[in-house]
Amino acid sequence: MSSLNITPLSSALGAQISGVDISQPLTLEHRDAIEQALLKYQVLFFRNQPIEPSQQARFAAYFGDLHIHPIYPNVPEQPEVLILDTAVTDVRDNAIWHTDVTFLPTPAMGAVLSAKLLPEFGGDTLWASGIAAYEVLSAPLKGLLEGLTATHDFTRSFPLERYGNTPEALAQWEEARRKNPPLSHPVIRTHPVSGRRSLFVNEGFTSKINELSETESEAILKFLFAHATRPEFTIRWRWQQDDIAFWDNRVTQHYAVDDYRPARRVMQRATVLGDVPFFR
Repeated sequence: MSSLNITPLSSALGAQISGVDISQPLTLEHRDAIEQALLKYQVLFFRNQPIEPSQQARFAAYFGDLHIHPIYPNVPEQPEVLILDTAVTDVRDNAIWHTDVTFLPTPAMGAVLSAKLLPEFGGDTLWASGIAAYEVLSAPLKGLLEGLTATHDFTRSFPLERYGNTPEALAQWEEARRKNPPLSHPVIRTHPVSGRRSLFVNEGFTSKINELSETESEAILKFLFAHATRPEFTIRWRWQQDDIAFWDNRVTQHYAVDDYRPARRVMQRATVLGDVPFFR
């Protein structure tokens, strides 16, 4: 039996984990127990886990290959770990419900976020379960959505007017745009491990439902964005120094509350690549 202590935090998603030191290499037992907890609870929280970027990347790499973000700055000696520092980068697009990097053909399986510098108050993060949101939909609406695909566009959260204001930034943005053209994913996604179904559209990157008219797409997406983030499908985490969150990006959205300005907030994230979304 695993020595991990797992405390569920809500009926929709979320659990707090203790009994493991993430700064150290994981045993196979702990690695498997964390993966099973992630499948069940969708987002996991670990208190009091001071880690270096190399340790964070090592922990994340137990669960898959790591992504290097095309826009956000990263730790120079550990480029798989990006830096979300409000004193350096405009991170207002984290204050919108989004699923990370769904503009990729293989969006993130998950992400490991570490709290490095926190404001005196504010700066919580919320997560929402796409599984919980999907399961309460009516059968007729499920039937409609299960046959649809949606376009995900990098520029919705990284618009040129905010990320191309210097020659260097413009060159970086143009390269990222070239490598990440708009692409399509199913509106309802089947989890590749658990087999559970989840909503897979998000306000941060989803621009339209492909099979519908513009008016129909706008109406359906407006409903789905609001429905997916109803309070009963969410959990809110109040960060403490050196907390770590690890979430299943395949079936969740999150929102970093921007309520602490002008205080500074610094987080570091390692992103684990996933697979091509599918529905069955």
